Amino acid sequence: MKFASTDGYIATDDLTVAVNAAVTLQRPLLVKGEPGTGKTELARQVAGALHLPLIEWHVKSTTKAQQGLYEYDAVSRLRDSQLGDARVNDVKNYIRKGKLWQAFEAEARVVLLIDEIDKADIEFPNDLLQELDRMEFHVYETGETIRARQRPVVIITSNNEKELPDAFLRRCFFHYIRFPDAETLAAIVRVHFPDIKDQLLTAALTQFYELREVPGLKKKPSTSEVLDWLRLLLAEDLAPEDLRKDPKNALPRLHGALLKNEQDVQLFERLAFMARGQR
Repeated sequence: MKFASTDGYIATDDLTVAVNAAVTLQRPLLVKGEPGTGKTELARQVAGALHLPLIEWHVKSTTKAQQGLYEYDAVSRLRDSQLGDARVNDVKNYIRKGKLWQAFEAEARVVLLIDEIDKADIEFPNDLLQELDRMEFHVYETGETIRARQRPVVIITSNNEKELPDAFLRRCFFHYIRFPDAETLAAIVRVHFPDIKDQLLTAALTQFYELREVPGLKKKPSTSEVLDWLRLLLAEDLAPEDLRKDPKNALPRLHGALLKNEQDVQLFERLAFMARGQR
């Protein structure tokens, strides 16, 4: 089974090579890149292309590695014991299986997505080293060892908010998703909007790339944001000439889909003011 671009996802050659190399090596694929470049969607597309079930573990700032293995609900057991519930005699009734446990016990091979691993505490990746390497872990409350029936395809995403430990990086196959060039982005757009007219697409992407290159921009708009912007342009039935810049206003049409903070909006307002002053 080999991964390649799908009808709903354009994968560059280097990304395709990275996915297939990680699958062959049976190592986690660590994917980094700007937010909105399709890292999470990649796992869903890999699962679909390889015809494998997908298990998603979305990491938050409060997530602990242990939660991916299992959680022991001691509070519920204590409450049930006070009520005389017979369930307290079997500790397994109070073990909640985590995403890794679900992936390990699956009858067939699965794709396991560990999404935005850099959101968690710095020790989070290190706490998963042994489990991801050996594909097993011990449940202390029951005394059993959970071993993977089939080694899952593990895809880990990061937005580069924190540096990941070297010991963790050594166990991964790494790929950085670069922001797509104009040709690739046009292909991505056509997947989502197959009927878009060439002139509108060219005008919109030209303006989009010019916007991304403005010096001092705090947050560059991403692939997902340009798709939102184009959806609005099409909904408004705008023509290419409608996108021409107004010298009195440097902001693009429907800029709220592209610029996501007041500093960047103010930057464009200052640029427009300076342009007017030079006339």
